Amino acid sequence: MTHLLSKSKYIRGLQCERALWLDVHEPRLARYTAEQMRRFDRGRDFEYAFKSRFPDGIDLSAELGRNVDLYPARTAELLDLRPCSAAKTVLFEAGFQYDDVLVLADVVCQRDDGSLDIYEVKSGTTLSDTYRRDAALQHYVISHCREVNSFSIVYNGLDGVNGANGQDGPFAIVDLTADLAAEGDRIAANIAEMKTIVRATAEPDTPTGQHCLTPYACPYQHHCQQGVRQLALF
Repeated sequence: MTHLLSKSKYIRGLQCERALWLDVHEPRLARYTAEQMRRFDRGRDFEYAFKSRFPDGIDLSAELGRNVDLYPARTAELLDLRPCSAAKTVLFEAGFQYDDVLVLADVVCQRDDGSLDIYEVKSGTTLSDTYRRDAALQHYVISHCREVNSFSIVYNGLDGVNGANGQDGPFAIVDLTADLAAEGDRIAANIAEMKTIVRATAEPDTPTGQHCLTPYACPYQHHCQQGVRQLALF
């Protein structure tokens, strides 16, 4: 089943509706700086370090690659095998889809009762609002597919203090399950609005401004600024 939105596109849409539209229809226009690419690499390294704590984890990305629309069915298949297996099911990049939104969860651990403990891994050193919004979307989608026991954000604590359980290396782990569950109505409204944006045939004419830099530097700035320069010539 194809999807309209992903968690990265949702976060993009919260920042700028024009950037969301471009992300869906003209992703070739995106330009990332060398520093942004290094940040992506650091994020992947931190995520891999946390995943190493689960040596029996099944990595769906290794099996399915970029065929992301296949992830939800394969995830469901693996989770539904749990009653027939003595081993605890742990999945990396598990896919869930609801309301035309596809999310891939970093680490999903299935409990004996079938419910899920989910970990979203971020390499930043603070628990930012953007991380919370990302996690809230994932909780919304996943909880409509499976029972969620807990949803935690893992970030770089640096001092080795685990937010929930004491000393735990560099990983600060904070359980936000109750807070995320309360965001359902707002997220549903955001999704409805974003689906209208991506289904539009014309690019929104959102003007440039401070939102181009916050919370992330937009990779479409050059495209939007070029339009401003061209208009200034007339």
